[in-house]
Amino acid sequence: MVTLTPLAHRLLSYVPFVLVLLDLRYEGVICGKDNSIEQHLEMGKKLLAAGQLADALSHFHAAVDGDPKNYMGFYRRATVYLAMGKSKSALPDLSKVIELKPDFTSARLQRGNLLLKQGKLDEAESDFKKVLKSSPSSREEQEAQSQLKKSDELQRLVTQARSDFSRKDYSSAVTHLDKIINTCQWDVDSREMRAECFIQLGEMGKAISDLKAASKLRNDNTQAFYKLSTIYYNLGDHEMSLNEVRECLKLDPDHKQCFSHYKQVKKLNKQIMSAEELIQQQRYGDAVSKYETVMKTEPNVPQYMLHAKERICHCLSVDQQGAKAIPVCSEVLKSDPQNVNALKDRAEAYLQEEQYEEAIKDFESAKEHSDDRQIREGLERAQRLLKQSQKRDYYKILGVKRTAQKKEILKAYRKLAQQWHPDNFQDPEDKKKAEKKFIDIAQAKEVLTDPEMRSKFDHGEDPLDPESQQGGGHHHPFHGGWESFQGFNPFGSGPFNFKFSYN
Repeated sequence: MVTLTPLAHRLLSYVPFVLVLLDLRYEGVICGKDNSIEQHLEMGKKLLAAGQLADALSHFHAAVDGDPKNYMGFYRRATVYLAMGKSKSALPDLSKVIELKPDFTSARLQRGNLLLKQGKLDEAESDFKKVLKSSPSSREEQEAQSQLKKSDELQRLVTQARSDFSRKDYSSAVTHLDKIINTCQWDVDSREMRAECFIQLGEMGKAISDLKAASKLRNDNTQAFYKLSTIYYNLGDHEMSLNEVRECLKLDPDHKQCFSHYKQVKKLNKQIMSAEELIQQQRYGDAVSKYETVMKTEPNVPQYMLHAKERICHCLSVDQQGAKAIPVCSEVLKSDPQNVNALKDRAEAYLQEEQYEEAIKDFESAKEHSDDRQIREGLERAQRLLKQSQKRDYYKILGVKRTAQKKEILKAYRKLAQQWHPDNFQDPEDKKKAEKKFIDIAQAKEVLTDPEMRSKFDHGEDPLDPESQQGGGHHHPFHGGWESFQGFNPFGSGPFNFKFSYN
């Protein structure tokens, strides 16, 4: 038999007191924990009632973390998620509530409604039927019966829509899908089917709307992003196409369709952006070459062909190559008669080619579709130039183009002045005619070699015509007729004393 020492007896006498203290401490911890969770739930409830959703959510997070078995914490948090429009987050919380408390009809009814909106009709029907079997309140019973009836009708519409789609009766399918999506707003499958119907019907804007919704409703929806990218591409919007295909590759870098499409879109986008930079730098010839490359890169999408030709038309027109611009612009307008940019550019090209009436027609057509200031000013200029051409055209007098440089103008002037000098003619009538011609030639040279006067003339105003001058006539040295030319040397300064020799 073991004999205990007095010290051991003394220590054993303290054991009951220690056990009592430990028990009390444990009960205090449990009680403190329970009180903390209740405080979080109560505070969250008050904040929810006050509309402070983010703060309420923080308290319900704390309550759930503190006691994962407390179904009320999950239910309250689900309520906040629904108030914040985060149904995806609310659904697992409601499912947890039902797992912890299967007879909680309010949570089951809410989950059924969410499942219905997601188009999960079988699961929604199961929840509504269980609500009806669990002694619900009269309100819950009425709502469950109504939703169950709605679900049955939706099942019928889904069957009809699928049948219509398989028969390629896309219009009828859309009619049924419209009714389904009106209730099942978060139904990804129905939206994707309707998007495909819209694509087949050529209603690309509506298809884009459905596919964008589908890409948000399903987290890893690479196919929606791929379809969006191809639609934008075929519409000629290479930048949006590139954005969407990049979203696809973010989700799956190895996606074969998206990667292949990405390379094509990126190549085309780079060429178009490069061409636009060249236009900004006024390197129009290089820009034309770059857009010709664009047409070779993507010859199968009409929108890119049309866009490239429209920009080539612009480059040629701005680069004063009217004769080349007109047929290219005309090709664009054959496909798109209301293309305002092509109408403006062709009008400018017509002006360069002195086809003023045609320019006026194009400016007037453009004005019907746009109230652009450039169009109004262009039309006024074309009308002035037409009126001017019916009077006196200094370019025609010297036989030079409107784009002629000063050197060309002086060369033409000297040649004509030598040809039409009155001293070359003996017959009085011929001499009189030559005098008038010589004055016209000299006036043309004066206007076209003076930058300010030439600019006025190019804008439809004759600087030597008093009628077209505001505030009085412009003084020039030839109003006195042939007498003003006595001693005038068209080839330089000093007396006019050269001889002509005829071989």
